[in-house]
Amino acid sequence: MRGGDHSSSFVSLAASVFVMLGGTCVNCAFAEPAQSDTQVSSGISANHPASEPAPAPPGKGVLTADDEKFLDDLQQRGIRFFIDEADPETGLMPDRGKANGGGGDVASIASVGFGLTALCIGDQRGWVPRQEVYDRCLRVLKFLRDKAPQSHGHFYHFLDMRTGKRVWNCEVSNIDTALLMAGVLTARQHFPNTELAQVATKLYENVQWGWLVRPDGRMCMGWTPENGFIDAHWDQFNEGTLIFLLGMGSPTHPLPAKAWNSWKRVPVIEYAGMSFLQCPPLFTQQFTQCWFDLRGLMDKSGDDSVDYFRNAQLATLAQREWCAEDLSKRFPSYNRNMWGISASDSAKGYQAWGGPPEQGEIDGSVVPYAVAGSLVFEPRICMDTLKAMRQQCGDKGYLKFGFVDAFNPGNGWYNPDVIGIDIGPTVVMAENCRSGFVWKTFMSSPEAAVALKAAGFRPLETENPMPAMTSLTKAVEDTTSKNDE
Repeated sequence: MRGGDHSSSFVSLAASVFVMLGGTCVNCAFAEPAQSDTQVSSGISANHPASEPAPAPPGKGVLTADDEKFLDDLQQRGIRFFIDEADPETGLMPDRGKANGGGGDVASIASVGFGLTALCIGDQRGWVPRQEVYDRCLRVLKFLRDKAPQSHGHFYHFLDMRTGKRVWNCEVSNIDTALLMAGVLTARQHFPNTELAQVATKLYENVQWGWLVRPDGRMCMGWTPENGFIDAHWDQFNEGTLIFLLGMGSPTHPLPAKAWNSWKRVPVIEYAGMSFLQCPPLFTQQFTQCWFDLRGLMDKSGDDSVDYFRNAQLATLAQREWCAEDLSKRFPSYNRNMWGISASDSAKGYQAWGGPPEQGEIDGSVVPYAVAGSLVFEPRICMDTLKAMRQQCGDKGYLKFGFVDAFNPGNGWYNPDVIGIDIGPTVVMAENCRSGFVWKTFMSSPEAAVALKAAGFRPLETENPMPAMTSLTKAVEDTTSKNDE
């Protein structure tokens, strides 16, 4: 992993943010754990501590009527992808397709998880008839239960859209199974006491989450019948947190509580005075929190506790500053309203790019879902950037299903494709920002509460706790302006 070029103009940001926000240290995502090791019996409810009301949706009081109209259009286009491109017989949803429709013949099970969630949003918003949403969800769930190949309850990463057969000799994948199951549980909670709910419960309870845990306690990333267990592990911070939480919440094949501490809280980086756990592609901060509402909560891991919501907020702000202050020296099209880098297509093929620190062959491209996926963390700056992107790309980069997967404002390249797992977080996080609907629905499941309790999550316990949705943007920008004078 290559180091980022940190700007010297931010050396005093940590102290400045501390002062500006009333002495509360918000420039890092780590907090001192509670002194007592006693688990508070009512510490974690399905949503938040019983003694405190759940926070308001992040966008409340921030989004304007024009913002709401913009998100209406963006979300409806994204939901349309999971409807128009789904196979009418299997219900499977494509890994990718053309931005104006067509072209998808391979399904991704992770895309299905996002699609199930997106369909529920369509029903909740009144954009898709409730019966149609129910039928579409039930169709794909029954196909997965009855016909899709699986091993120990885990599914293959990629399937033929029409037959459900494994393609590309792909792996049985626990992260993609987890993304699928997050959507499965969301659909179950949205349609309780139905046949769909029964099928969904069966699928989730059939997953043997510990199957891919190796003798040394580390969880590997998958398995193939040709080569066995993959020699890559979920052993540090990334999107794999979703696997552990869903596994620890299982009533049938649970991961033990100690599994939450089987991965290291590394790497911790510092950029512009902000210290946080980092995995450079921004989606790694976002995917778990598409479903798990972690606002106002921290876990306990050894001597450290992590506020994952604040961590993602800091990672978002750091990337924005990094694009505007550092990358703009090489690619002038980057600025504070044109940023966003996460794993996506590029003109040279797929790139797992991100930062800081820089990862991948960054070429000036921006990735709209990287910004949309952080709407809940910093609604105003992300909303402003999405609107700037829409104005910049015009009809070349905003088509039938919304934004193309990536585009380069510096050289005029536009990706012809969209990707299901990038459209998905765009739709989901926009809804969580606006209403909190996905968080409320998913967190109403008993499995979510069990998972958070097993992982040791508890209310933030700091000397001067901040509201969960306090924006850090102004502190960062005010400090930047002073240092630039």
